[in-house]
Amino acid sequence: FWNRCYEPSLIARDSHIKQTLKSEGIQVSSHNSALLAEPWEIETKQGSPYQVFSPFWRALLERDQFAAPELNPRKLISPKTWPKSLKLEELKLTPKIPWHEQMAQYWKPGEDGASERLHDFVAQPINAYQEDRNRPDVDGTSRLSPYLALGAIGPRQIWQAVVEKYGKPDKKKKSDPETYLSEVIWREFAYHLLYHFPNTPTEPLREKFAKFSWETNPTGLKAWQQGQTGYPIVDAGMRQLWGHGWMHNRVRMIVASFLTKDLRIPWQEGATWFWDTLIDADLASNTLGWQWTAGCGADAAPYFRVFNPITQGERYDPEGEYVRTWVPELADFGDDVIHRPWEADEQSCEEIGFHLGRDYPPPIVDHAEAREKALAAFSAINAD
Repeated sequence: FWNRCYEPSLIARDSHIKQTLKSEGIQVSSHNSALLAEPWEIETKQGSPYQVFSPFWRALLERDQFAAPELNPRKLISPKTWPKSLKLEELKLTPKIPWHEQMAQYWKPGEDGASERLHDFVAQPINAYQEDRNRPDVDGTSRLSPYLALGAIGPRQIWQAVVEKYGKPDKKKKSDPETYLSEVIWREFAYHLLYHFPNTPTEPLREKFAKFSWETNPTGLKAWQQGQTGYPIVDAGMRQLWGHGWMHNRVRMIVASFLTKDLRIPWQEGATWFWDTLIDADLASNTLGWQWTAGCGADAAPYFRVFNPITQGERYDPEGEYVRTWVPELADFGDDVIHRPWEADEQSCEEIGFHLGRDYPPPIVDHAEAREKALAAFSAINAD
């Protein structure tokens, strides 16, 4: 007995294991634990997979309810003899660079950590979710994504906890709990797409994007990875990623837009970096998020939507607290200039002992110019 995985390579692996066991006369049974509904259970009236979120969301809600989470078994019967194995330490899973040590101070792993986080979030923060989910400077999101990715909690447990307290979702209400549940459905949508379009982790869903004129820019990629782009909100996000193995979702969109639009570096490079550094690394969500931002995936943002890293910072981190936390070299700047330190006057910089280029890099690209180049590149493929 096991719970299903939906990544293409894991489907192939599990299918092989299942057939091999059956050929040996062994009973095999797999089940759904990771999703509200199976990807093959939701389809359009034409019998095809969805590629737009809103109708997918409506179709899923029409199911009215989902199976309740199973209770924990009272006991598990262990084998009389255990097979030979290795000690955990012998697997040498700890990275050589001790970047995990800071994460260990921030996250409480396991089911207990997941349950505590869900309980605390549903009790109060969910009631301000529509506004606070966009603020990286406040603790306004559930932060359950690592627990979901690692199987420490399931979406039906989350769904049940919210519905029991606030009632069933009604898309017309647009309440805070409703908005949060739509994010749970967005995760379902990601798995729906991955299952039906298994090539999307490496190839664009919108085929014409295969001709897009991406740039080869190893210097820019490294600056982005290390949080040294010269744009504070971008650098804060990339440093939070390295420090906590997690990044606020609004900032994920900002840094992804910067990589794919300002630097025009292929979205696959960003997806690979996220896969390597996120503790909530999830192939379905990672793929959908990067293709959405790059404009080449399902329900993608219009190609002309290019996030401005300056105005995004000023709008969603208005007092600069998020930047001050992760880019401490800018901590002494005032709120009015912290998201554009290159505009600070010389006297102010002298007073705080700051020198642009020494203490913090100038912007590696001019956003306005980069935006125009990106729009031209996107227009070229849309004209074909």
